[in-house]
Amino acid sequence: MTISIRQIKMDRELTKEEKRKESWKLYLRIGSGVLLLAVIIICFSFFLDDSIDQKNIRTAIAEKATLESSVSATGKIVPLYEQTIVSPVATRILEVYCDEGDSVVSGQSLLRLDLESAETERRKLADEVSMKKIELEQTSLNTETYLTDLEMKIKTKEMAVDHLKAEVENEKRLDSIGSGTGDKIREAELAYSTAQLELRQLKTQLMNEKKTHAAIYRSKQLEESISQRNLLEMERTLDDAKVKAPKTGTVTYLNKTLGTSIGAGERLAVVSDLSHFKISAEISEGNAPKISIGSAVKIRFNKNTLEGHISSISPQSQNGMVEFNILLNDDSDKRLRSGLRTELNVVYDIHDDIVRIPNGQFFQGPGIYSMFVKISPDKLERRSVTLGDSNFDFVEVKSGINPGEEVVITDMSDYKAKKTLTLK
Repeated sequence: MTISIRQIKMDRELTKEEKRKESWKLYLRIGSGVLLLAVIIICFSFFLDDSIDQKNIRTAIAEKATLESSVSATGKIVPLYEQTIVSPVATRILEVYCDEGDSVVSGQSLLRLDLESAETERRKLADEVSMKKIELEQTSLNTETYLTDLEMKIKTKEMAVDHLKAEVENEKRLDSIGSGTGDKIREAELAYSTAQLELRQLKTQLMNEKKTHAAIYRSKQLEESISQRNLLEMERTLDDAKVKAPKTGTVTYLNKTLGTSIGAGERLAVVSDLSHFKISAEISEGNAPKISIGSAVKIRFNKNTLEGHISSISPQSQNGMVEFNILLNDDSDKRLRSGLRTELNVVYDIHDDIVRIPNGQFFQGPGIYSMFVKISPDKLERRSVTLGDSNFDFVEVKSGINPGEEVVITDMSDYKAKKTLTLK
């Protein structure tokens, strides 16, 4: 009787090594079968002329026209006019007169702050101003008295000099007739010369004293002026601390916590004009060189479209983004709402006489795309198409599609392996 080796192996217990080899053989057979099936499916799907329901795609006719090239950005609708009110002094909130969302008119009180310490400082500054005014008046009176006294001394000295001059002339006349002596003449001349020197000294002193007292007076005036400015500044601070609406608008923020301690410079309220708006936008650093002040902008929000232009661009970049502001052609459009996010297209160039197709989800930026073009009423053909600049509505076709051809503008990434498709 003949017994095979396999039967002998089956009659005895297999070793671990033999079991491992048998398992590997089984896995290889299963894997080979799966791989073969996958290759067959791929080959069939690649070469088979698949079909697609026409109602599941959108097509458009390529046309030759003008394209306004634009770069994408994002933005937010904000009030055109908005003013933040901050506390000018360290204080606390005593009363609240309105609420967020309330409409207010210019000058209307919003909050009442504790201004006792600030009012005490104002009175102190007012007293200082009064004291400086009195000091200025005293300085003026003292200067006038001193200079008047010095001028009187000069006049007296001038009279004395005139008298001594007459004495000299008298002694000379007596000497000429033999009644005088040379000693008396010299004494008279010495007294005359001394009096002249004293007179010049007094006049010089008067001139210097006038300059000195004028400088002292200007110093006192400056001190009084500084005190007056400090008082006016404190009065303005107290007026600002009354927290009134700077203009007619809507309260969009209000610190309403009674008794809360407020530091100088801390925000108390925000009043916004919600009848006029602008766009606060940002764009990536890479696209920032394409925008400039005055550039036309198309804005989309909630399926609405508006137009505007760039009014200002920040010179600095933060976190890879550059901020800029957009003024709207119609900033009072009733569809505008503060805080709404917007999509922006900033026009930076205009291309004339180019082939264009409608923009859609298929477009992810300039580059080469696989797109389907209608070659007969029921047949689509896949082509390599080069796309260029774009805007909200259209994309530039650089190559691959001719004017008048009908192209599929639906995302066809699920059919990228198909060469042709049949329309059902």
